Amino acid sequence: MHRLIRLAFVALGMLTTLPAQAQPYPNKPIRIVVPYPPGGPPDFIGRLYGHRLTEMLGQPVVVENRVGANGNIAAQLVAKSANDGSTFLIHASSIVINPLLYKSVGYDPFTDFTPVSLLFDYKLIVIVHPAFAVQSLQELVAAAKARPGSIAYASAGGVGAPTHLAVEMFKQVAGIDLTHIPYAGGAPAVNDLLAGHVQMMFFNPTQSLPHLKAGKLRALATTGATRMPFLPDQPTVIELGYPGFDVGTWFGLWGPAGVSPAIVTTINAAIGKIAVMDDVREQLSAQGLNNLAGSAATLAAFQKSEQERWSKVIKAANITAE
Repeated sequence: MHRLIRLAFVALGMLTTLPAQAQPYPNKPIRIVVPYPPGGPPDFIGRLYGHRLTEMLGQPVVVENRVGANGNIAAQLVAKSANDGSTFLIHASSIVINPLLYKSVGYDPFTDFTPVSLLFDYKLIVIVHPAFAVQSLQELVAAAKARPGSIAYASAGGVGAPTHLAVEMFKQVAGIDLTHIPYAGGAPAVNDLLAGHVQMMFFNPTQSLPHLKAGKLRALATTGATRMPFLPDQPTVIELGYPGFDVGTWFGLWGPAGVSPAIVTTINAAIGKIAVMDDVREQLSAQGLNNLAGSAATLAAFQKSEQERWSKVIKAANITAE
C-alpha cells in the first residue's frame, strides 16, 4: 500500500512539472515587433494579420512599435528575444540593406533570425509638387541634366532607406544628379514636398494616393513591372525607357534564430491562409500592397538576392549612414 501511495505522488509530480514546450503551440501571447510608427504599411499589415492570427491561433497577437535607427533597434530586440515563437519581427528590405550602410547594426540578417514568410511589397510612385515645372519623367530627366544637383528629392526613413536607394538607382540608370534630403519618416517627407521645400520623391501608394486625388501632388510614373491598377494612366519607369527598373519596398516576417521548424510551419501556414482571404485581399489592394506570402525558404533566398542587388547600388553611389 505504501509503495502504491509513493508511486501516485511521483506520477502527480511528473504531471505538474511537464515542460512548457510540451503544451500545444502557441501557449502564450505573441508579439509582432514593427520598426515603424503607426499608420504606415507595415503597421497596417501587422495589425491586420495580428487580428486574424489571434482568431486562428487562440492567443492574443499584439503589435509593438519600436521605432529608431532605421529599424535596427527593433531588429536587435527581436534577435535577442526567446526563440519560443512568442516574438516575431515585421521588417522591410532595410533588414538586409542596413548592414551595408552601418559599421555595426547589432545583428546579422542571416544568422540572427529565422525566416518565416514574405508578406507583401509595394511599388513606388514618382511624385512631384504641382508647381514643379515638369510634366513627365522625360522632362524631369532633361531638367536634371540641364541643371545637375538643382533638384532636391525627399526620402522617407533616412539614408539608405528603400525610397532613397530607389532614386539613387534611377540616378545611375538615367545618368543624372539629384540632391538627397533625408527624412526620418514618410509624414515629414511628404509634408515638405507638399510645402514645396523639395521638388520630388519616390513614395509608397498608401501615403501618396490621397494627395494625388486631392491634386496636391502630381504623379509622373510608377516603378513596377506593370502599371498600378489604381493609376492605370501612369506609365511605368520601364515603359519610359529604363528596362529592369522594377523596384519597391518588400516586407517579411522573421523570428529570432533557432525558432523550431514546427512553429515556423504553423505561422507560415496561417499567414498563407490570411493573405488569400477575400476581405484581406481587398484591403491589401486598396492600400497598393501586393501579396508575396510564400515559404520560409523563399524568404531566405530572396533576402540574399536583394542584399546583392542593393549592394551594387550602394557601392556605386558611395552611400554610408554614418
